[in-house]
Amino acid sequence: MNQFANSAAELAVRTRRAAFNHAIENGDLAAISPILGRDCVMVTGSDSAVVSGRNAQLKVWKREFASPARAIYTRTPDRVVVSAVEPIALEYGRWQGVEDRSGKSLGSGNYTAKWREVLGEWVIVAEIYVTLA
Repeated sequence: MNQFANSAAELAVRTRRAAFNHAIENGDLAAISPILGRDCVMVTGSDSAVVSGRNAQLKVWKREFASPARAIYTRTPDRVVVSAVEPIALEYGRWQGVEDRSGKSLGSGNYTAKWREVLGEWVIVAEIYVTLA
């Protein structure tokens, strides 16, 4: 992959992450769905629960969006490394959860996400979160 393609892929991943953050903030399940790969896996930050598959993750988000004590999670990428041999990328960053109503911090930490380009769109195939604060 040349430098231009690498930069374009990194920008695409960062753009999709921003769209995911925006969808969480707005409680928009329809906007989250196309960002998740069909068989995506998420390992949560505190209890290491494994949420396997797009439909399972959408159920988790639906429940979260309906909660009276709803949290807003923001992921901030520090680095995106694009593979030179496969249509994949690895994102490293920091996450924070805050209570929607009060803005009170609920937790924060680090994460990593594996992305894959599928039919011209970058989707999340795996995420691991670690709660550090």
